[in-house]
Amino acid sequence: LENPLNYARNYLGDILDPYVDRVIYLDSDVVIVDDIQKLWNITLQNNRVIGAPEYCHANFTKYFTDSFWSDPMMSRVFGSRKPCYFNTGVMVMDMGKWRKGNYRKRIENWMELQRKKRIYELGSLPPFLLVFGGNIEPIHHRWNQHGLGGDNVKGSCRSLHSGPVSLLHWSGKGKPWVRLDEKRACPLDHLWEPYDLYKRNHHRQQTAVGSFNFVGYSNYFI
Repeated sequence: LENPLNYARNYLGDILDPYVDRVIYLDSDVVIVDDIQKLWNITLQNNRVIGAPEYCHANFTKYFTDSFWSDPMMSRVFGSRKPCYFNTGVMVMDMGKWRKGNYRKRIENWMELQRKKRIYELGSLPPFLLVFGGNIEPIHHRWNQHGLGGDNVKGSCRSLHSGPVSLLHWSGKGKPWVRLDEKRACPLDHLWEPYDLYKRNHHRQQTAVGSFNFVGYSNYFI
Protein backbone atom coordinates (compact mmCIF):
# COMPACT_ATOMS: atom_id res chain seq x y z
CA LEU A 1 0.00 0.00 0.00
CA GLU A 2 1.32 3.40 -0.94
CA ASN A 3 -0.62 5.06 1.88
CA PRO A 4 -2.58 2.80 4.25
CA LEU A 5 -4.20 5.82 5.91
CA ASN A 6 -6.27 6.28 2.74
CA TYR A 7 -8.35 3.40 4.08
CA ALA A 8 -9.00 5.00 7.48
CA ARG A 9 -12.29 6.45 6.22
CA ASN A 10 -13.60 2.89 5.80
CA TYR A 11 -13.39 2.37 9.56
CA LEU A 12 -14.68 5.62 11.01
CA GLY A 13 -17.77 3.81 12.27
CA ASP A 14 -15.52 1.57 14.36
CA ILE A 15 -12.89 4.15 15.36
CA LEU A 16 -15.27 6.86 16.56
CA ASP A 17 -17.47 6.66 19.63
CA PRO A 18 -20.94 5.23 18.93
CA TYR A 19 -22.66 8.52 19.83
CA VAL A 20 -20.88 10.29 16.93
CA ASP A 21 -23.58 10.21 14.27
CA ARG A 22 -22.28 12.74 11.74
CA VAL A 23 -18.82 13.38 10.33
CA ILE A 24 -17.16 15.60 7.78
CA TYR A 25 -14.27 13.59 6.39
CA LEU A 26 -11.44 15.62 4.84
CA ASP A 27 -8.17 14.47 3.33
CA SER A 28 -5.03 16.06 4.75
CA ASP A 29 -4.24 17.90 1.50
CA VAL A 30 -7.12 20.38 1.68
CA VAL A 31 -7.50 24.01 2.75
CA ILE A 32 -10.96 25.35 3.59
CA VAL A 33 -11.58 28.97 2.65
CA ASP A 34 -15.23 29.17 3.75
CA ASP A 35 -17.34 28.51 6.84
CA ILE A 36 -17.34 24.74 7.32
CA GLN A 37 -20.66 25.06 9.17
CA LYS A 38 -22.25 25.45 5.72
CA LEU A 39 -20.96 22.01 4.77
CA TRP A 40 -22.06 20.56 8.11
CA ASN A 41 -25.62 21.83 7.62
CA ILE A 42 -26.14 20.03 4.30
CA THR A 43 -29.10 17.65 4.45
CA LEU A 44 -28.62 14.06 3.30
CA GLN A 45 -31.96 13.34 1.65
CA ASN A 46 -33.74 10.11 0.75
CA ASN A 47 -31.90 8.05 3.35
CA ARG A 48 -28.52 8.75 1.73
CA VAL A 49 -25.45 7.89 3.76
CA ILE A 50 -22.89 10.28 2.32
CA GLY A 51 -22.79 13.58 0.50
CA ALA A 52 -20.05 14.80 -1.84
CA PRO A 53 -19.61 16.77 -5.05
CA GLU A 54 -20.39 14.60 -8.08
CA TYR A 55 -18.66 14.80 -11.46
CA CYS A 56 -20.89 13.10 -13.99
CA HIS A 57 -18.83 14.30 -16.96
CA ALA A 58 -15.86 12.18 -15.82
CA ASN A 59 -15.17 8.83 -17.50
CA PHE A 60 -16.52 6.52 -14.81
CA THR A 61 -15.59 3.32 -16.64
CA LYS A 62 -11.82 3.90 -16.44
CA TYR A 63 -11.72 3.07 -12.74
CA PHE A 64 -12.63 -0.57 -13.44
CA THR A 65 -10.87 -3.24 -15.44
CA ASP A 66 -12.07 -5.17 -18.47
CA SER A 67 -12.52 -8.15 -16.15
CA PHE A 68 -15.09 -6.16 -14.20
CA TRP A 69 -17.08 -4.93 -17.19
CA SER A 70 -17.00 -8.31 -18.94
CA ASP A 71 -18.49 -10.08 -15.91
CA PRO A 72 -22.31 -10.03 -16.32
CA MET A 73 -22.92 -10.10 -12.56
CA MET A 74 -20.47 -7.38 -11.56
CA SER A 75 -21.29 -5.05 -14.43
CA ARG A 76 -24.92 -4.97 -13.25
CA VAL A 77 -23.98 -3.95 -9.70
CA PHE A 78 -25.24 -0.40 -10.24
CA GLY A 79 -28.64 -1.60 -11.38
CA SER A 80 -30.89 1.32 -12.21
CA ARG A 81 -28.51 3.78 -10.58
CA LYS A 82 -26.65 6.26 -12.77
CA PRO A 83 -23.24 6.32 -11.09
CA CYS A 84 -21.04 9.38 -11.25
CA TYR A 85 -17.49 9.89 -10.09
CA PHE A 86 -17.04 11.51 -6.69
CA ASN A 87 -13.87 12.20 -4.73
CA THR A 88 -13.73 10.54 -1.31
CA GLY A 89 -11.39 13.22 0.06
CA VAL A 90 -14.36 15.41 1.01
CA MET A 91 -17.48 13.72 2.35
CA VAL A 92 -20.33 14.42 4.75
CA MET A 93 -21.16 11.08 6.37
CA ASP A 94 -24.14 9.92 8.41
CA MET A 95 -22.42 7.48 10.76
CA GLY A 96 -25.70 6.18 12.16
CA LYS A 97 -26.82 5.04 8.71
CA TRP A 98 -23.26 3.87 7.96
CA ARG A 99 -23.21 1.53 10.94
CA LYS A 100 -26.81 0.38 10.54
CA GLY A 101 -26.23 -0.49 6.87
CA ASN A 102 -22.91 -2.24 7.63
CA TYR A 103 -21.22 -0.25 4.86
CA ARG A 104 -17.75 -1.02 6.14
CA LYS A 105 -18.40 -4.69 5.38
CA ARG A 106 -19.86 -3.89 1.97
CA ILE A 107 -16.70 -2.02 1.04
CA GLU A 108 -14.49 -4.77 2.43
CA ASN A 109 -16.33 -7.35 0.29
CA TRP A 110 -15.17 -5.53 -2.85
CA MET A 111 -11.66 -5.24 -1.45
CA GLU A 112 -11.59 -9.00 -0.83
CA LEU A 113 -12.75 -9.66 -4.37
CA GLN A 114 -10.02 -7.36 -5.66
CA ARG A 115 -7.44 -9.54 -3.93
CA LYS A 116 -8.64 -12.58 -5.85
CA LYS A 117 -9.32 -10.93 -9.20
CA ARG A 118 -8.23 -7.48 -10.26
CA ILE A 119 -11.47 -5.67 -10.97
CA TYR A 120 -10.53 -2.02 -10.44
CA GLU A 121 -7.65 0.41 -10.74
CA LEU A 122 -6.24 2.68 -8.04
CA GLY A 123 -6.76 1.78 -4.39
CA SER A 124 -9.30 3.09 -1.89
CA LEU A 125 -11.65 4.99 -4.22
CA PRO A 126 -13.30 2.31 -6.42
CA PRO A 127 -14.95 0.36 -3.55
CA PHE A 128 -16.73 3.57 -2.55
CA LEU A 129 -17.83 4.09 -6.14
CA LEU A 130 -19.16 0.53 -6.28
CA VAL A 131 -21.16 0.87 -3.08
CA PHE A 132 -22.31 4.49 -3.30
CA GLY A 133 -22.03 5.51 -6.97
CA GLY A 134 -25.34 7.00 -8.10
CA ASN A 135 -26.70 7.17 -4.56
CA ILE A 136 -25.01 10.08 -2.82
CA GLU A 137 -26.24 13.54 -1.89
CA PRO A 138 -24.75 15.84 -4.54
CA ILE A 139 -22.94 18.81 -3.00
CA HIS A 140 -21.92 21.98 -4.80
CA HIS A 141 -18.58 21.66 -6.58
CA ARG A 142 -17.26 24.65 -4.65
CA TRP A 143 -16.65 22.22 -1.77
CA ASN A 144 -14.03 20.24 -3.63
CA GLN A 145 -11.80 22.11 -6.05
CA HIS A 146 -9.85 18.90 -6.54
CA GLY A 147 -6.95 17.89 -8.76
CA LEU A 148 -4.73 20.80 -7.75
CA GLY A 149 -1.85 18.43 -6.98
CA GLY A 150 -1.11 17.79 -10.62
CA ASP A 151 1.89 15.52 -11.05
CA ASN A 152 5.25 15.99 -9.32
CA VAL A 153 6.93 13.64 -11.77
CA LYS A 154 5.86 15.59 -14.83
CA GLY A 155 6.01 18.92 -13.03
CA SER A 156 2.55 19.89 -14.23
CA CYS A 157 0.61 22.63 -12.46
CA ARG A 158 -3.15 22.93 -12.31
CA SER A 159 -5.40 25.97 -12.25
CA LEU A 160 -8.62 26.52 -10.36
CA HIS A 161 -11.83 25.37 -11.98
CA SER A 162 -14.24 28.12 -12.90
CA GLY A 163 -16.81 29.14 -10.31
CA PRO A 164 -16.83 29.84 -6.57
CA VAL A 165 -14.38 28.12 -4.22
CA SER A 166 -14.95 26.94 -0.65
CA LEU A 167 -12.32 24.21 -0.42
CA LEU A 168 -8.99 23.70 -2.20
CA HIS A 169 -7.88 20.09 -2.65
CA TRP A 170 -4.41 19.11 -3.81
CA SER A 171 -5.49 15.64 -4.88
CA GLY A 172 -3.30 13.89 -7.41
CA LYS A 173 0.28 12.66 -7.41
CA GLY A 174 1.78 16.07 -6.74
CA LYS A 175 1.69 17.59 -3.26
CA PRO A 176 2.28 21.25 -2.40
CA TRP A 177 4.59 20.56 0.55
CA VAL A 178 6.89 18.51 -1.66
CA ARG A 179 7.13 21.18 -4.33
CA LEU A 180 7.57 23.95 -1.75
CA ASP A 181 10.41 22.08 -0.05
CA GLU A 182 12.08 21.48 -3.41
CA LYS A 183 11.73 25.17 -4.39
CA ARG A 184 9.65 24.39 -7.50
CA ALA A 185 6.19 25.34 -6.29
CA CYS A 186 3.20 25.77 -8.55
CA PRO A 187 1.37 29.11 -8.24
CA LEU A 188 -1.48 27.67 -6.18
CA ASP A 189 0.93 25.92 -3.78
CA HIS A 190 1.59 29.26 -2.12
CA LEU A 191 -2.00 29.18 -0.85
CA TRP A 192 -1.01 26.06 1.08
CA GLU A 193 2.24 27.49 2.46
CA PRO A 194 0.76 29.39 5.48
CA TYR A 195 -0.73 26.10 6.71
CA ASP A 196 2.41 23.97 6.35
CA LEU A 197 2.58 22.48 9.85
CA TYR A 198 6.14 21.22 9.46
CA LYS A 199 7.48 24.65 8.61
CA ARG A 200 5.48 26.31 11.38
CA ASN A 201 6.72 23.80 13.94
CA HIS A 202 10.28 24.11 12.68
CA HIS A 203 10.06 27.89 13.04
CA ARG A 204 8.76 27.54 16.59
CA GLN A 205 11.65 25.26 17.50
CA GLN A 206 14.19 27.66 16.06
CA THR A 207 12.62 30.60 17.89
CA ALA A 208 12.62 28.71 21.19
CA VAL A 209 16.28 27.68 20.88
CA GLY A 210 17.40 31.11 19.71
CA SER A 211 15.81 32.86 22.68
CA PHE A 212 17.02 30.21 25.20
CA ASN A 213 13.46 29.83 26.38
CA PHE A 214 14.01 26.27 27.50
CA VAL A 215 10.71 26.08 29.41
CA GLY A 216 8.73 26.88 26.29
CA TYR A 217 10.95 24.63 24.22
CA SER A 218 10.36 21.73 26.58
CA ASN A 219 6.61 22.28 26.73
CA TYR A 220 6.46 22.12 22.95
CA PHE A 221 7.51 18.48 22.98
CA ILE A 222 5.32 17.33 25.89
